[in-house]
Amino acid sequence: MPVQQLKDYLDQAGVEYMCLSHPPAFTAQELAHHVKIAGDRVVKTVIIELDGKMAMLVMPATWRIRWDRLSQILDTDFVDLADEQEFQDRFPDCEVGAMPPFGNLFGMTVYCAESLTEQPELAFAAGSHTESVHMKTSDFLNLVQPMVLNQGFVKPGARKPAWLVKRRRHRELDEERVSGAAGY
Repeated sequence: MPVQQLKDYLDQAGVEYMCLSHPPAFTAQELAHHVKIAGDRVVKTVIIELDGKMAMLVMPATWRIRWDRLSQILDTDFVDLADEQEFQDRFPDCEVGAMPPFGNLFGMTVYCAESLTEQPELAFAAGSHTESVHMKTSDFLNLVQPMVLNQGFVKPGARKPAWLVKRRRHRELDEERVSGAAGY
């Protein structure tokens, strides 16, 4: 059964959802595998520290955070991954790493990757590593009312930015020069 606070909230809101039990899934991608749905429809919940305050970032399981762009779009000098020991008390009935993406229930601002809003349905950890909730994306968005971000994330297979490729190439050239100079 999902964390009781979440279940009560969903029941009270009158939204349809489905709870599934499955083998332990410690990552959102493992959850996608166990429930046999695309990783783009499974929510990865990441707790971040934003200018000294905790916030929740929700994104597709297969995507990664682009910290430089996230910092830029949030107009902050400091954004970092929060330490689990610092936030686990905010989710008293949840296993660490299995927090549902309802930051509003836990006093946190929620930021959502725009790509999640384009999915018809979402699945996410329900407070434990062996249970998940599946619901319509529109219901999730109506209940959570996250701030939707169209930057700060990288989808799988995305090309690396030109500046990063150039920096790597310069480093390789420098290493070749150093190793070549050592053999004089």
